Amino acid sequence: MPEQHPERRVHGAHAADGPTGPEPAEPSARLRAAREHAQHRLERHRRGRALRGTLSIGLVMALAGALFTANARLASGTDERQPQDLAGLQSNEDARRERLADQVADLRAEVDALTRAQTDTVGLEWQSAGEAFDIASGKVAVSGTGITVSLDDAPADGPRPAGTGPDDLVVHQQDLQAVINALWAGGAEAMALMDQRVISTSAFQCIGNVLSLQGRRYSPPYVVTVVGDPAELLAALDADPAVRAYRSWVDAVGLGWQVTRPDQGVQVPAYDGSVDMRYASVPPGTEVLPGLVADDSTATSAGVRREDTEG
Repeated sequence: MPEQHPERRVHGAHAADGPTGPEPAEPSARLRAAREHAQHRLERHRRGRALRGTLSIGLVMALAGALFTANARLASGTDERQPQDLAGLQSNEDARRERLADQVADLRAEVDALTRAQTDTVGLEWQSAGEAFDIASGKVAVSGTGITVSLDDAPADGPRPAGTGPDDLVVHQQDLQAVINALWAGGAEAMALMDQRVISTSAFQCIGNVLSLQGRRYSPPYVVTVVGDPAELLAALDADPAVRAYRSWVDAVGLGWQVTRPDQGVQVPAYDGSVDMRYASVPPGTEVLPGLVADDSTATSAGVRREDTEG
């Protein structure tokens, strides 16, 4: 008899071999409940996360809408769009300041007119403290013989000696102060810087190459107009050391310097700012103006009284 070999088991013939192990048992009810509970927790977590995302998006959109609405309301109050650059914003603020200054001047003139009318109504006569007081306080405009002094920055293509820096090419606050102080020392009766009257409480400041005077800003050239004896004023400028130092830089780097003596004379406007002192006081007994002396009882608030003198 032919020798019989055991049949080779081939891949895929498991069905003929019979069962190879026990059949998997059905999951118990406890296991099914645990699986369902885990599935429910996963679904709740997904729904909660989706809800939180929706709420966050809604909140961001609401805030953005509120900001857009506020911006639109602010912009609706202006006739034109606000510039976004610093120079444009500064120009707008300067123009607004000019408008407000004009309104203040108009209101002050209206108050003065109403005060005079009320004084006339009650039969009182307004008496000035004197012509010298009115001129020194800047209350009235002044015209007469005098000079004008102009200071300007050096030109961009001017001479540049060795060691010259940018600060040497512009007009500084101390340069203007030197000119103004020299003119006062030379007997100036009235003075104006640019278009504003300069009085004893006037203060100006140079910010870069821009002059700030009593809330207004100016660019060079800076013009000082003075009423007084031209010969004495010119002599005072020539004698002042600080002015001579400035004029030496005029020759070195081309700083602007021009002095004129108009044949028709000069005009200085009246002072239109506030005369109230906030941070200064006059010592008792100090002669503020000719015939005007600080009062002991009001010295702390810069009060003055007029002496009983003639003139």
